[in-house]
Amino acid sequence: MRLMRFGPTIVFLRGDLKKLEKKVAELFSTPPIPTDEAIKKSHEFETIIMITEPGESRTIPTEKGFLIHMGAQVVLAELMNSDLPIERVQVESTIILVHIPEKVDEALKILAEDLNGEIMTQEEALEIGEAWDTVVSVTKKKLNCPIGPEDIEGAILVRKDFLSVYRELAIDLPVLLLKLLPEWKEITIKVYDTDKRYEENIERLLLVIEDLDLGFVVGEGWDWDYPRPFMRVPVYKLKLLTWEDPVRVKFLLKGLEYRGYKRFCDIDVFVEGKKIDWVRLGKFDSKFELAEKARKELEKQLSDEVRQKLHEIEERLLREEG
Repeated sequence: MRLMRFGPTIVFLRGDLKKLEKKVAELFSTPPIPTDEAIKKSHEFETIIMITEPGESRTIPTEKGFLIHMGAQVVLAELMNSDLPIERVQVESTIILVHIPEKVDEALKILAEDLNGEIMTQEEALEIGEAWDTVVSVTKKKLNCPIGPEDIEGAILVRKDFLSVYRELAIDLPVLLLKLLPEWKEITIKVYDTDKRYEENIERLLLVIEDLDLGFVVGEGWDWDYPRPFMRVPVYKLKLLTWEDPVRVKFLLKGLEYRGYKRFCDIDVFVEGKKIDWVRLGKFDSKFELAEKARKELEKQLSDEVRQKLHEIEERLLREEG
């Protein structure tokens, strides 16, 4: 589970509007789009270029910007080595996105106090803040999803550089979440594969846990299981801290056991040492019917990128089996 990530870097170019807009569009082969759309479509460390008249000195977001799918250092190098008529370059405050699933107002107050910052909207923070400031934007959405301005529950303007703020958050956020959400549960997930293709099956499991934001993996390693007396088999065990219902976690992971009638592995989920039996997941005539429904739900929830990667791993497993 990701608790925080960086937003895009916003770079302001001051100069002749029409000339700069045309040159930037040509240099990066991209048209300007509404700023809200650019922020929502941006990924971590990507760059948004905004262009204003040379007399402007404040870093106030413009109505449109150029979303460049590259880091700011690459973008700035391209700009420096071009013949663009740039009179001045400025950067916006660094944006750090923080995922708080519940009790956002309480979290904002605690974070503002800890960071010695001021609570406001993200729009206000970007208008007021300057290059040396940091904007901590809080959202309920998981951080591997597109996050637009409409998804921000509130922001904190911190008059500190982003490195010091990031270091503080890295230490404080897990403690804050445990304080806000004391009902977190610890579950144990065990993976067993008769064909011993553990590397691929563990990768599939971790892909799903991370993409669906199911919780924190706080421990993992090899263990033994005893399906029958005097018989022991190797299993890979993960400990997960989650605020999800363990029964729902079991249901979603059931979708990884099979693809159609092809079995990849067994995945068991334990809460306080007790295994969640598949009959608790609903009324199904068989494990195959359950796995089929779980698979459909899992595929619907996954991001396109992770779904594709999951399919690639499984196609490889099926070819090896054949």
